[in-house]
Amino acid sequence: MSPRVRTGVLALALLTGLAAPATGTAAASSEAAAAPTVEERRLTQEVPQEILRRSGFATATAAFARALDGAHGYASARRAVEQHGTALWRRAVDRAQGRGPAGGDLSRDDDRPLYWARLTMTRELRTWEPGFALGEGRRAALLDALERTSRGQGDLRLPRDKGVRRILVTGFDPFTLDRDIRISNPSGAAALALDGTVVRTAAGPARVETAVFPVRWRDFAEGAVERALRPYLGRVDLFTTVSQGRVGRFDVERTNGAWRGGFPDNENASSTGLVPVADPGSQPQWTTTTLPYAAIVAAPTGRFPVYDNTSVTEIPAGGTEAVVRPQGPTPGSSARAGGGGDYLSNEIAYRATLLRDRLGLHDKLPGGHVHTPVLQFGAGNTDPASGSVTDPEFVRNRLDIIAQVRTILTVAAGSPVTR
Repeated sequence: MSPRVRTGVLALALLTGLAAPATGTAAASSEAAAAPTVEERRLTQEVPQEILRRSGFATATAAFARALDGAHGYASARRAVEQHGTALWRRAVDRAQGRGPAGGDLSRDDDRPLYWARLTMTRELRTWEPGFALGEGRRAALLDALERTSRGQGDLRLPRDKGVRRILVTGFDPFTLDRDIRISNPSGAAALALDGTVVRTAAGPARVETAVFPVRWRDFAEGAVERALRPYLGRVDLFTTVSQGRVGRFDVERTNGAWRGGFPDNENASSTGLVPVADPGSQPQWTTTTLPYAAIVAAPTGRFPVYDNTSVTEIPAGGTEAVVRPQGPTPGSSARAGGGGDYLSNEIAYRATLLRDRLGLHDKLPGGHVHTPVLQFGAGNTDPASGSVTDPEFVRNRLDIIAQVRTILTVAAGSPVTR
């Protein structure tokens, strides 16, 4: 932890946001530093610390803490946050793609160092007590800037070359960490492995740009998906939201539902009800993929089977009970689960495709959701309490999933849009 300034401020500073004269050598923050979050408190466990040590990311926060302590006002603090957040993302991408030192014996394809290192930085920022007045709103703005930059959301560099197509891909953080804190998310690993790479499609070369999203209901309710994607959807040739789904299979989710099922997120918070979006009066119950699902399913993309998943759960028009519909929703029904379920994977797909439609791009832009297989440890490494944080089968499974995501994108980007 960085040194803390403990001096107090006058009540007037709390009311007006103006810094009061310092009592001692520096002025203090106008707001008491917040306690670490549920996610940040998991950092004290041995598994996160081992992952950080074995990847070289254990030192990621030291320079960030020094930069914060050297900030003399909000503007310089924001510059430090954006610089170090972006550097963390680039470091994770470089490690995943074989550039620079590995930093330890953990395989380069691992997404977990980025997740846990980000949390060490958000904890540092959340509990930082600067020598100048920093209100609750400005601290929140700094935390938001750190989240966005360290997730690649400010690093989407679409090519301007006329002969190069543009693909936008999103992944997720690890989740269900209280069930097994060793968990990795192959969608996040794919995002790191593919960011800035070029794939050769039937329609020519295509550059892939990626970002990662948190597994938190509140971020989605606050518009994190729309804010990140809106500037880019009109400029790309294909987008795919990706998350971890079912055991042993990929799914192209045909239909997304406007319903939250309440499963706890990474903050152990639940949310049940209609997906909260802007302009709810025009909100549809369902959105659909425009990915070329038939071409993806038919192509030999890798060792895992790929399915066109059409099933949903709905309350039929005039009904009161939820019904599973294997062939998709019926007219006038209310959503209770899309093909991708009722958790945040379904929600990111719903939000991204609704944004596509509201931008008038439904018939022009291929886009939708792909679920990867569940990333599994080896047969002898299934006990979270005593098992290893990695094993050869675990690494092989993740590498195979990443490779298959790349091939699915290659097929999708070379095929016509599905209307």
